[in-house]
Amino acid sequence: MTDQQESPSRLGWLEAGGSHRDIGLALGRRGRLAVHERLLATPLWREVTAPRHTARVQRLLAATAERLPWVLEELEGLAEGLALPFGEVAAWNCRGDLLADVPDGCTTLVLPGPEPLIAHNEDGLPCLDGECFLARLAPPGQPAFLGFCYPGSLPGHTFSVTEAGLVVTVNNLRLSGVVAELPRMVLSRELLCQPDLPAARALLESAPAGGGFHFTLAGRGEAGIEVASAEVGGGRCAWRRLEEPALHANHCLQLDLPQVITDSSADRQRRGEALLAAGMRDPLALLHDTGGEGLPTLRRDPDDPDEENTLATALFRITAQGVTWRIQVPGEAGIRQGSGAG
Repeated sequence: MTDQQESPSRLGWLEAGGSHRDIGLALGRRGRLAVHERLLATPLWREVTAPRHTARVQRLLAATAERLPWVLEELEGLAEGLALPFGEVAAWNCRGDLLADVPDGCTTLVLPGPEPLIAHNEDGLPCLDGECFLARLAPPGQPAFLGFCYPGSLPGHTFSVTEAGLVVTVNNLRLSGVVAELPRMVLSRELLCQPDLPAARALLESAPAGGGFHFTLAGRGEAGIEVASAEVGGGRCAWRRLEEPALHANHCLQLDLPQVITDSSADRQRRGEALLAAGMRDPLALLHDTGGEGLPTLRRDPDDPDEENTLATALFRITAQGVTWRIQVPGEAGIRQGSGAG
């Protein structure tokens, strides 16, 4: 993979390989300062790591150990690198399975065609603005991948591109009443191991019950390069191939399950669909839009009602020759761009 940084960017960078524990250790060390200085003081961290969740977290860890022991190794390394108790780090990585409403937003835009484009706003905790990083990771016996990482979290639940040519972007779904059997962030981590789009679909359609995620995926399918949308949660999956421009703003559009739709999520969906219907096709104009009557698509207000800010915007172009990508932090001139994943 080639990586070019056109001008300075505060979006950090990490490269790691070795064992799964080694990868987790590197991720933990990279995010340790931000977690200790910013994340541990948040009400969300205290809520997620509260003792009342211990039994549920232990059940989810047991399921992870049975299905994907190597993910458990990454979690153990992550906890060691963070210098935090394993139980707290494990609970944090189950947060979307323990709570229906966690501050992970995101908006994804798809422009299909012979060389489809996926564009994505990664929306997360404002206190982590400037503390997230890109990681180029090479797990043993699995495709290498490039992913956007939050301090303290496993990779795979944001946006990624793999050596197998799979592009994945992820939006939070606030599903209620789900009794999780496998953490959704474990499933999204497993997704990055898949060789192509049909394998990714098979994985998601057979997944155990977990918290809700919406995945936008692109890669090799039965008819060449394909783009698909998958809403997953509670042991169900709504999969559809995307052949027209589409936007998804982190609530279910296809999956019929009880959910929380915040004002921001509804406003971004409504505004994005209106702009697409009006003929707008500029991905940055769509994702950095602050117009309309409701809450903006580009989220930079420190008092955002969902406690979410846009931390990065990613553009992926999928061609027969491979994937090119461009990632920028809002408000910065600097970008990171490259092709492939490793």
